[in-house]
Amino acid sequence: MNDKLTGAEALVRMLEAYEVKHIFGLCGDTSLPFYDALARLDHGIQHILTRDERSAAYMADAYARVTHKVGVCEGPSGGGATYLLPGLVEANESSIPVLGITSDVPVTSRGKFPLTELNQKALYQPLTKWNTTIDLAEQIPSAVRTAFRAMTTGKPGSAHICLPHDVQKHSVSGSDIWVQKEHCHYPAQRYVADHEDIEKAAKLILNAHFPVLICGGGVVNSGAEQILEKIAVLLNIPVCTTVSGQGSLAGNHPLNVGVVGANGGVMPTREVVNSADLVFFITCRAGSTTTENWRFPNKSIPIIHLD
Repeated sequence: MNDKLTGAEALVRMLEAYEVKHIFGLCGDTSLPFYDALARLDHGIQHILTRDERSAAYMADAYARVTHKVGVCEGPSGGGATYLLPGLVEANESSIPVLGITSDVPVTSRGKFPLTELNQKALYQPLTKWNTTIDLAEQIPSAVRTAFRAMTTGKPGSAHICLPHDVQKHSVSGSDIWVQKEHCHYPAQRYVADHEDIEKAAKLILNAHFPVLICGGGVVNSGAEQILEKIAVLLNIPVCTTVSGQGSLAGNHPLNVGVVGANGGVMPTREVVNSADLVFFITCRAGSTTTENWRFPNKSIPIIHLD
């Protein structure tokens, strides 16, 4: 690799190294160096041009859900940055790793009232898992590594990198282009509960007369559908899902009761939940939506929560 790259070239090479194959986005004048690098370099990344930044973010979200790879979307400064945000919020709340890349006015133009100037870091800070604005081109490789690690470990979520126009033209050392391959897919790390807690939960389930499972999106995100089905069939346990947990168990499976909660729940599923003598929440929040303001299951029913 060349000893010196532009900031835009460094970003492309970092995405290539993280095995990114598709980027969804829409060009703007502050994004031109990045588009130029995409056009000139040989990298194997396909850019899908959208008509709206919101579409780009939602497409990246869908791509990540299907492939278990990080979805990448990009948009220009100003209004483009605001339009990219809704999809990143959805991804973050659904624990889906989506990287939003936005360009910005030059660092040297800040505070001088240029067109499309916006405090993107402040805008994205409360709504993404990780977020930064690049001030120096040499920060690009480290920022991309940090973003991919944040998105794919722990509770997955979205990240945002803001890349000013002039920083895209400044130089980066080629030796800084390296990645941690374990963060190319999610979940990058698997976590296991304490063995004593696992044994305690197993005993509670085995001793229950009518246990019920309520599964959230984490079952699908972690690829645990087959394991869930084996447990449900082995113990003959009814399975309910949240809206985002659909797909945890096939919809036509005889043990699939259907969706529970304020968004999609119906009286038959509520009756199943309230008939249980133990409810096992699996990778869902067990919040006000899933429990319909903590009415289903009622407060007399013991629960286990696998977060």
